[in-house]
Amino acid sequence: MKNTATLLISCPDRKGLVATIAEFLFRHNANILHADQHQDSENKLFLMRVEWDLEEFNLEISDFERLFAPIAAQFEMQWRLALSSHRPKVAIFVSRYDHCLADLLYRHQAGELHCEIPLILSNHPDNKWLADAYRIPFQHIEVVKDAKAEAEKTQLALLRHHHVELVVLARYMQVLSSDFIRHYPNRIINIHHSFLPAFHGAKPYHRAFERGVKLIGATSHYVTETLDDGPIIEQDVARISHRDALEDLLQKGADLEKIVLSRAVRWHIENRVLVYANKTVVFD
Repeated sequence: MKNTATLLISCPDRKGLVATIAEFLFRHNANILHADQHQDSENKLFLMRVEWDLEEFNLEISDFERLFAPIAAQFEMQWRLALSSHRPKVAIFVSRYDHCLADLLYRHQAGELHCEIPLILSNHPDNKWLADAYRIPFQHIEVVKDAKAEAEKTQLALLRHHHVELVVLARYMQVLSSDFIRHYPNRIINIHHSFLPAFHGAKPYHRAFERGVKLIGATSHYVTETLDDGPIIEQDVARISHRDALEDLLQKGADLEKIVLSRAVRWHIENRVLVYANKTVVFD
């Protein structure tokens, strides 16, 4: 396992930013492994991700904030520091469809997702067998129309109890309330079974089939209060033809969904995503 630190920064674009950050890390004997940056000229923003080896880094992590604070103030930075040793706790929400859940659980067991999954929550009992197969606690919380607030209250209590840092909606077919979302800003990842912004809402494959499209897609995005309108993390498409029936679209779409969702979750866990202006930068 690598032992690294990653610094994520966004701030107004100014001269000297890269040099100042690099000089600070060099001064403390950091061996930089990866550095990537992006300038958004329209918004006059500078965004950066830099990762370095901690083996010979001579600054205690507990002192980093205090010593980096003058630079952050000088350049009006929003920033955070993440350690590769930290395994974030991720809760997965699912309804009846199991393909995204199965893919996430397999990748987690295979070591592709560097996180802990303390629980799976569902509004249906159908996928308990899959959770049991991977020995992850499964919590069935029924969601009924006139008692959604009570269901979400129970869900939030469980998330707090397990110190969950990221919520993944693996084809969870319920709309989360604004109150729920505000507890996890840019920390709820959804998979939408369509290439947003086209065919948002329910049954997008049916609408795509009726429209006779030649491409279908899937979109993974952060959840905001506006349905299917959050910052997009990843998308992919598959070509179809007039020979494909609706069932073919559903199958090809399911294959896209699980790949796109797993990519987005992995990139979030690896601290590769910065959100700004309802968009994302995904660093290499």
